[in-house]
Amino acid sequence: MAAAQRPWSSVPRPLCWLLAACLLLQLGWRLAQQHAPAQARPLPAAPPPGVARLASLGEPLAMSKAMLLYLQSFEDQPGVSLPWRALDYDRLASWLETAQTLDPRSRYALVAASEVYAGVADPQRARRMLAFVAASFAADPQQRWPAMAQAVLVAKHQLHDLPLALGYARALRQLATGPHVPPWVREMEAFILEDMDQLDGARLVIGGLIASGQISDPHELAFLARKLDELAKKKARPCARGAICSKLPF
Repeated sequence: MAAAQRPWSSVPRPLCWLLAACLLLQLGWRLAQQHAPAQARPLPAAPPPGVARLASLGEPLAMSKAMLLYLQSFEDQPGVSLPWRALDYDRLASWLETAQTLDPRSRYALVAASEVYAGVADPQRARRMLAFVAASFAADPQQRWPAMAQAVLVAKHQLHDLPLALGYARALRQLATGPHVPPWVREMEAFILEDMDQLDGARLVIGGLIASGQISDPHELAFLARKLDELAKKKARPCARGAICSKLPF
């Protein structure tokens, strides 16, 4: 049996006024949303690795890529282009760390940290990214040395922090010892020491690389031999008064 329909006139008048007020409020809210200035959303906290792995439903590699794509697109929000320096870099590092934990063989997170987010014009944020790279490198130096080598360059040329660059370069020489690691990676420490005018230290590093057999390529050995000769001449360069200088005057 069809239900009988009541006419509008039977609806209580207060209820009609309430319905009309709700419709007007909804319309006003929509209009206000359209004309309100766009506001950037802050980067939320990253999910813990265990939670992210559980949410991946057995596809941690896909989840890792999805997290990194989310970070990459987070800068472009509706009506807002968010600069990197506006991001919370501690949270950013947590996102990168979780993504890397889900896919430890991928270098995507490290490339993003060392070549993209470390390029921000904010020394504190850049150092936060380099710290993430250094910690990740220590966990797998034979595979993650490219990001650490980039961290050396960022510390030297962007931050102009030679002691920090030296620490990273020294870690490369000591830990990145695999046969597939190119010789120039282990030689970076010597060049940083030369930049710091620590010529004796640079000679010791180069001599140690040669004596240990870590450098076997004949052309590279010849290059290092010439470098040792250059360092020796630089150290023995006479001063204006004819004395032997241990440091360069310029």
